[in-house]
Amino acid sequence: MLLDINRCEMTEKNNMVNKITQVLFFLTRETDIKGWYKHNSMIGVIFTDMDDIEVLREKIYSNLSYELAAEQLNKIEISFHVFPEKDNGNKPDISANLTLYPDIKEKNGKMATLFIKRFIDVVGSVIGLIIFSPLFIIISLCIRFTSKGPIFFRQERVGQFGKRFNFLKFRTMYVNNDSSIHQEYIKKFILEQGSYDAKNGDRGKENVYKIKDDPRVTPIGRFLRKSSMDELPQFINVLNGEMSLIGPRPPLPYEVKIYNIWHKRRITEVKPGITGLWQVNGRSSTTFDEMVRLDIRYIKEWSIWLDIKILFQTPRAVLVGKGAY
Repeated sequence: MLLDINRCEMTEKNNMVNKITQVLFFLTRETDIKGWYKHNSMIGVIFTDMDDIEVLREKIYSNLSYELAAEQLNKIEISFHVFPEKDNGNKPDISANLTLYPDIKEKNGKMATLFIKRFIDVVGSVIGLIIFSPLFIIISLCIRFTSKGPIFFRQERVGQFGKRFNFLKFRTMYVNNDSSIHQEYIKKFILEQGSYDAKNGDRGKENVYKIKDDPRVTPIGRFLRKSSMDELPQFINVLNGEMSLIGPRPPLPYEVKIYNIWHKRRITEVKPGITGLWQVNGRSSTTFDEMVRLDIRYIKEWSIWLDIKILFQTPRAVLVGKGAY
């Protein structure tokens, strides 16, 4: 809860703060945290558990009305911010609350650098589509003649600020496959932080983010995945502004539902990307927490030069093929 007293006169502010403090000490518990959110202009209270915001709001206003004059009370703006934010299901636009994610405000001051990043994304994706256009034709024909179904695979993924978008890949699986295999695998991988044999239900020796020897994958699909050529259609996602060339990989909605709070940082601060620190540092052969730590490291250290460095490291990671399944 935030109490904004910025509209109050300086001559009355100290007296008002004392009265507000008395009310808050009366209404809050030992587990709640009180203090300045912005010194001398906004008071903040972190309630560790709230059942009904409206009931709490009425209590705050009611008790403040006993201590403050109506004119003073009208100058105070009270707002509530729930964390973690609830999943809005199929609603596509979930805007990040800047009060809960102050780091995002800092990026608003880097508009020139972000513009350069977007410029590189557009130019890079256009060049990529032109250079790899022969491969688009060859891969499309291979998929068409080796298995039934569409050439492209469209899947709902979670982008920056939780916004859903259609993620594009070349289809590498047979149609009408059982997605519950992957859901169970991801759940165990995230919660148990290790590899999980989706076929036999056993733990392996190596942590793997993707299912090895997935029975749903076609023969041509295995080659496309190993070479990462199934990712080429994502240049279209980059052109559409849904993704960037560099950034964390976009998660699936059912994956986000089992995230810890700190995991969600990877989808709030930057756009998802085709490649990133995780991809050039072993790709799928890592624990989930380590993958998220690499994403957060990228977010903290992000610069145009870091993006360029990752771009140049990506071809080697693809050729080596470590962690690609």
